[in-house]
Amino acid sequence: MPKKRSGGGLSPTQQAAKFLGVSVLAGAVLAGIALPAVGALGLAAKGSVEGFDALPANLKTPPLSQRTTILDAEGGTIATVYSRDRTVVDLKDISPYMQKAIVAIEDSRFYEHGAIDLKGVLRALNKNARSGEVSEGASTLTQQYVKNVFVEEAGDDATKVAQATQQTIGRKIQELKLAIQVEEELGKKKILENYLNITFFGQQAYGVEAASQRYFSKHAKDLKVQEAALLAGIVQSPSRYDPVNDEAEATKRRNIVLNRMAQVGDISTAEAEKAKKAPLGLKVSKPKNGCITAVKNASFFCDYVREVFLSDKVFGKTRKDRAKVWNQGGLTIRTTLDPQAQKSVQQSLKDHVNQSDSVAAASTLVEPGTGKVLAMGQTKPYGYGKNETEINYSVDHSMGGSNYGFPTGSTFKPFVAAAALEEGRPATQEYSSPYEMPYPEPVQTCSGKPWLNTDGATVPNESESEVGPYRLKEAMALSVNTYFVQMVADIGLCPVMEMADALHVVQGNGDKLPEVPAVSLGSKGVAPLTMASAYAAFASRGMYCTPIVIESITQKIGNKQKSLDVPKSTCSRAMSEKTADTVSTLLSGVIDSGTGKQAGLTDRDNAGKTGTTDERKNAWFVGYTPNLSGAVWVGSASQQVQMKNITIGGVYHPLVFGGAVPGPIWKDAMTGALAGKNSPSFNVIDIPDEDKDKKKDKDKDKKKDRDKDKPDDGNNGDEGFIAGLTNGGTGDGGDGGPGGFPGGNLIQGPGNGPGGRR
Repeated sequence: MPKKRSGGGLSPTQQAAKFLGVSVLAGAVLAGIALPAVGALGLAAKGSVEGFDALPANLKTPPLSQRTTILDAEGGTIATVYSRDRTVVDLKDISPYMQKAIVAIEDSRFYEHGAIDLKGVLRALNKNARSGEVSEGASTLTQQYVKNVFVEEAGDDATKVAQATQQTIGRKIQELKLAIQVEEELGKKKILENYLNITFFGQQAYGVEAASQRYFSKHAKDLKVQEAALLAGIVQSPSRYDPVNDEAEATKRRNIVLNRMAQVGDISTAEAEKAKKAPLGLKVSKPKNGCITAVKNASFFCDYVREVFLSDKVFGKTRKDRAKVWNQGGLTIRTTLDPQAQKSVQQSLKDHVNQSDSVAAASTLVEPGTGKVLAMGQTKPYGYGKNETEINYSVDHSMGGSNYGFPTGSTFKPFVAAAALEEGRPATQEYSSPYEMPYPEPVQTCSGKPWLNTDGATVPNESESEVGPYRLKEAMALSVNTYFVQMVADIGLCPVMEMADALHVVQGNGDKLPEVPAVSLGSKGVAPLTMASAYAAFASRGMYCTPIVIESITQKIGNKQKSLDVPKSTCSRAMSEKTADTVSTLLSGVIDSGTGKQAGLTDRDNAGKTGTTDERKNAWFVGYTPNLSGAVWVGSASQQVQMKNITIGGVYHPLVFGGAVPGPIWKDAMTGALAGKNSPSFNVIDIPDEDKDKKKDKDKDKKKDRDKDKPDDGNNGDEGFIAGLTNGGTGDGGDGGPGGFPGGNLIQGPGNGPGGRR
C-alpha cells in the first residue's frame, strides 16, 4: 500500500504519479517540455494546457545576497558581515572540474534536455514506485535553480522558506513553468553559473566561491578534481555530507561523485581512482561574520558603522528599506578609521585600565574640521561573556550606546565660557567665587520664566582653599564651581543652551539638556563621541562638523558594481573664531598649570579639560590639538562604583580625578595617534593675568589649605557639586543619581538615588 504522510494526504510518490498523470492528460505536456526550446514552445496548444499557460512565467530573480566588507581608511579589512556568506563569480572563475562535477551528480543530461528531463522523471517514478518511497529525485539543475531563487527571496523568513520548499503539485507545476522561462532566456551556461553561485554548500557558505574558501581556503577557480567532487557531493545534503563533522560520510559521497564523473566521461577511470585515494585535504577557514570578529579591536567602531547605515536616510527612506540593502550585502564600505589612531587608543586603554577592573574606560578621537571619527575603543570588549559587553560606551543609546550617556562633570564648563564670550563678556571676567554659596537667583531662561532656587540649594568648590575673586583664566584652570554658576546667573541659561545646541551636545538618550543651572557643572549624561565632536569645534576655530564614519561605499549586485551615496559631514559655525581661540587659550592653561597637568602633551600645542562627577562615579578628560580631538571617560556603566580607594589598571587611587586616570589615557592615545603628523599651532589670545601682588597673596593661602585638605595629584576643583536641580531645583537629586542624572543602572534605567555628594 502506498505510504501516506503523517499529516494525511498523498505520499510524495503518489504526488509525483499524480503530477505525471495530470501532465499527460493535459495534452502530453511532459512530452513537449522534455524537448529543448522548440518543444517547449509547443505548449501553446489550446485545450487541456490552458490552465498551465495561465500560470505566471516571470521569475523575479532578486540580487544574490553577498558578504559586506568593512575597510579602514587605508583599505585594510576590519570585518566582514553577511546574512549569506557569498561571493558571486563568473563561470570562467569556477574550476572546470567543479562545473563537470555538479552536472554529473545532479543532472548528467543537463545539456541534452529542456526544462525537465522526461527520462529522469520516468526513471525516478519507476524506482520510487518499486521502493514505496522517494529514493530518487528528478529535478533538473534548472528546476533546482528556480527553487533556490524562491529560497533566496524568502531570506530569513521561516514561513516564506517553508512555502518556497514545500513539496506540492502546485509548487512543482509553478517551478516547471518558470524553469521553461529560464531555459529560454538564460541558456545552459548562465543557468549553471547562477546555480553554482546561489546554492548552499553547508558551513554557512552560499555559492561555490564561499564554499571553496570555507573548506579549502582557496578560490573556486583553483579547485582540483577531488576537491570539486567533494563540494558537488555536499549539495544534496549539506548536513549529512558535512566533511568538517563527518569525514567518513563526506569521503563516501565524494567518491560517488568521482565514479559518476568517470561514468559520464568527464574524467577517466584512472583519474577517478587516483582522486578517490587522495585525502580530503581540508583547510577550513572558520566563518567570520559580524563586528564581533573585527580586527584592530574595532568591533564597536564596526557596529557604529552598521548603526549609521541603518539610521541614515541616504541609504533608504525607512529603516526597513535600509535593512534590506544591508542584508542584501555586496557592499565594500571604506570608513574613516585610522589604523594608527585606533592602535594607539586601544593600547592606551589597555595600559591604564584592565578588562577585569570594576570600572571601564572608553575613548574616541575625531578630526576637527571634517568630523571624521578616527578611532573608537573601550576596555570592555565586544562580547557576551564576563567583562564583555554589547554596549558601545562611546555613542548615544540610539546608536548602540548606554541608555543615558555619562555625566560629564566640569568638562561642560568650556561651553559655559564660550556662551559668555559670545555674549560679550571679556576673557578677564571676574566673579567673587566664594568657597560655597546658594545658587544665584533669578536666572533667566529661554522661555522667559526665570529659574528660582526655591529650595535654597547651595554649591561648594572642591576645596575650602578655592576662594575668589577669580578671573576666567584661573577659574577655568582650577575648575572653580562657584565661578561658573555665577557666570550662568550673569548671562542667563539661554545662551548656554544655545551654545550646547550649536555644538550638538545632547543627552545620551537623545533628549536636549534641561535648562537648569546644574547643567553647567555637567549634571547630565553625554556620550564621549558627542564631547569629542563638540571640543573639535574649539580646535577648528568655531566650526562644528557632524561626526562621520563612512568615506565611500560600492555595492556589487551580481557581477556589476555601483557607487552609493554616503552621509556627508555638515559643518556650521558654532561660535566666532575669537571665542574659539580664547577657549583654546584658556584650556591650554588647564594643561599647563591647572587640573590637567598629567595629560599635557610636550611636543605640540594642546588644550583640554578635566571632569569628575559627584561620588566620583565618572571621571573625564576631553582635549584637543589643532588637528585632533579626543574624549576619555572612566567609570562604571551601571553607575554603581565610587572611585575611591580603588585599584585601576593595577594602580591604587585613594580618589580618582579627571586628570589622574582619564588624563594619562588621553595623553598616550593622542601621542601615538599624532606620531609623525604635523604640529600646527593655536591662535593664542592674550588674556591678561590678574594683579600679580594680589594673586601672590591669595596663592600662599590656597597652597596651605590645598596641601592640608587633599592629595597632591594635580587636580583641583574638577569634582563639581551637582545638586538635584534638573527638575527646577527640588534639592533632592531630581530623578535620581548624581545631580539629577538618572541613577541606578544606566543600562537598565533610571533610579532614585540622592543627588550630589554634599
